[in-house]
Amino acid sequence: MTGAPRPDAVALNELVVTTAPWAFQSLYVAAKLGLADALAQGPRSSDDLAGETGAHPGALYRFCRALAALGVLDEHPGQVFGTTAMGAALSSDAPRGLRHFIIVNGEESFRAWAEVMHTVRTGRAAFDHVYGLSHFAYLARESDASTSFNAMAKTGAPTETVDRCDFSDDQVVVDVGGGAGGLLAHLLERNPKLKGILLDTPAGVAQAPDLFRSRDVLDRAEIRGGSFFDSDSVPTGGDSYVLSRVIHDWNDEDALRILRAVRRAMPTGARLVLIDKVIPDVAGFHPGKFSDLQMLVVLGGQERTLAELTALLDRAGFRLTDVQMPEVGQDAPWAEALILATPADTGSGSRSDERTER
Repeated sequence: MTGAPRPDAVALNELVVTTAPWAFQSLYVAAKLGLADALAQGPRSSDDLAGETGAHPGALYRFCRALAALGVLDEHPGQVFGTTAMGAALSSDAPRGLRHFIIVNGEESFRAWAEVMHTVRTGRAAFDHVYGLSHFAYLARESDASTSFNAMAKTGAPTETVDRCDFSDDQVVVDVGGGAGGLLAHLLERNPKLKGILLDTPAGVAQAPDLFRSRDVLDRAEIRGGSFFDSDSVPTGGDSYVLSRVIHDWNDEDALRILRAVRRAMPTGARLVLIDKVIPDVAGFHPGKFSDLQMLVVLGGQERTLAELTALLDRAGFRLTDVQMPEVGQDAPWAEALILATPADTGSGSRSDERTER
């Protein structure tokens, strides 16, 4: 006698169905084909969409049907589909860069996850095992992958997090590892007297001139191609040095190399502005616990607890001065912490020396 399925089995099945590769890769299809852009003017048949995007009509219909089941599309009679509010977040110009995020994670990163057991057994990035080189070395070699990655960074900058920081006393801010410059452009727009210096690899900053020009801040931005591992490449003379979503890409030793290079370039009175997820020291759901796995499998990096970040900063010669944690349940699930620090052997000057934990 079989009886009804147990509630825990039903819940697990629902979790499997909604998080399995077929669900994410359906989102990848929508993102890669630009379905949200194609549906911006209203519902269309899947045949029309297939003709525009170069897809097989029957196959695309079935993917659209599944996307409607996920709430990304609306399904109408006659195999006609429109976009929902959630699906509109996949448009090219939507904030957060979700379209580009899904494309990046549906391609090279997705293939790396197929070899996740390599990471579990060795502690090393599966990406390196699959492709024979690190993620960033791969981006330097493959221009299409680099373009997608930098588009993700450009449109998904953590502007709400950086807006918690006051830059009104700054004259120059240095964005270290800032990619195409999306975050720096935002800061320059909000602070008309501020000048900015962007540092990233030559491939990383390739899109920056066009971005700064489109945001009308090019005249206040300096763009430098170089390595943040090299203290000679890190610009001197900044009031604030921003590392946004950089440290989590690297293991402790590489993160220390970056922080020490920045520390050596910082003048007296400058501060470090660190933006990263911070994993709480409590059980339960937190998005950082899953992005941490992405860092491990693809990059060999890690998300860290506040204690781990504090220890890392201490080893690099910094003193923590302020920590602002996102409010659980109120901030968006991708929100990061804002962490401020000063060189340990200098005073904070006019900077606040109060550590605030929220």
